[in-house]
Amino acid sequence: MKRFLKRTALALALVFFLMMTVNSPLFAPQPKGYVRLIAHRGAYQLYSHAKLGRDTCTATRIYPPTHLYHENTLAGIAQARRLGAQMVEIDIAPTKDGKIAVFHDWTLDCRTNGKGNVRDHTMAELKALDATYGYTADGGKTFPFRGQGVGRIPELGEVLAAFPDTPLLFNFKSKDAAEADLLAAALTAAGRDPVARRDGFYAGNEAGPVTRIRALYPKAWTFSMEAAKACTKAYGWQGWMGLVPEICRGRTIVVPLNYQWAMAGWPDRMIARMEKAGTRMVLVAPVDGKDHAAGLDMPEQLRDVPSSFNGMLWVDDIYTLGPALRPALNKRNPVEEQELAREIERRRKVRE
Repeated sequence: MKRFLKRTALALALVFFLMMTVNSPLFAPQPKGYVRLIAHRGAYQLYSHAKLGRDTCTATRIYPPTHLYHENTLAGIAQARRLGAQMVEIDIAPTKDGKIAVFHDWTLDCRTNGKGNVRDHTMAELKALDATYGYTADGGKTFPFRGQGVGRIPELGEVLAAFPDTPLLFNFKSKDAAEADLLAAALTAAGRDPVARRDGFYAGNEAGPVTRIRALYPKAWTFSMEAAKACTKAYGWQGWMGLVPEICRGRTIVVPLNYQWAMAGWPDRMIARMEKAGTRMVLVAPVDGKDHAAGLDMPEQLRDVPSSFNGMLWVDDIYTLGPALRPALNKRNPVEEQELAREIERRRKVRE
């Protein structure tokens, strides 16, 4: 019995040693390049995620505003670029007259002074709405942006014309594969090659627009959160054996900041493996097992990003984190700095 236990212990020790050797960052190739920022929705008004449901109106729970920018607007996209975003994520929705609106919500009731589904309105009708009508940070006592958003829901063609050299990450909000064809037609009409522009496409699920757009643009970056999470889970155990799971090859892996420890070979050896497998890496904010993957929104979170990481960093608060990462981009005046400092401290206290 003692001999068996000794042999078992020796075997386990050997396995452990081999796993550590295979995944050791020592002698791993030094990653080339630098971290690239994806500005989720551009520069926009952040909101509380506490008890956030699928249909929660987020415009009624925004943080105290520290800037004037809003999601999915031309101004918000432009500001994200000025603040160092290498890519800007936008949400798309087809309109009643066959155009594509850049708008996040399924319905108009939350953010605007309109009613009903976005898809039941023409682009002209959407243009007539106040896109910032419903925003409030104090439970409806005040609406600081009301009256300022008329005409600010952009048609996709406007975005493509305004940002011909900005990589865009298109987010499909429905499961209708036909929306991929509609988007492809709009890109073709604008003379935009998404592969050459390094655009991307994604949705929550693999079926539907993601599958269709991948067939239309096989060389473009295309992923679903469903598949990316499956890849992350698979690598979480197969990676320790030095393997890259088949479901990760040529796809995307999402790594929450608080799960870096679970990723075998993190960071440099894993980066080398993923680059060899053609897998794109995206770092997101910490998750607690309940929340969906979200973007970084606190400056101290940048300290948890390895200096050698050369993948994509999903950012919710580009207004804060862009200049925090690259101080030369900070153009805020002293008053704006003070307002932002107060807001960041408020967030810290809420999350304690």
